[in-house]
Amino acid sequence: QVQLVESGGGLVQAGGSLRLSCTASGRTLSYYTMGWFRQAPGKEREFVAAITWTGTTATYPESVKGRFTISSDNAKNTVYLQMNALKTEDTADYYCAAGQRLMAYAAREYDYWGQGTQVTVSS
Repeated sequence: QVQLVESGGGLVQAGGSLRLSCTASGRTLSYYTMGWFRQAPGKEREFVAAITWTGTTATYPESVKGRFTISSDNAKNTVYLQMNALKTEDTADYYCAAGQRLMAYAAREYDYWGQGTQVTVSS
């Protein structure tokens, strides 16, 4: 199996930036897509970003497009989520996920999940 560990969460001011990291182990088993999801209190888990492990294609929902950037570093077995121009509505627990689907957007399409890292954006 693949193990995922997120890091980089914290408390930031609105308009600030934060970079989340997700390091995967067990990459000898094939997986094709890395994704980020977030879940705020009382809300459903929301798709944030996804990228093929080759890093050639990335996709985002309208809520973060233009502000967030997902990237991968195969040598480090790590995927990043660079978050700029943060808004209070970005406050949530952020989860890294890995799956064998190509550019998966639904949580059910991912096979492995990290434990999450909390991001709080203050006004």
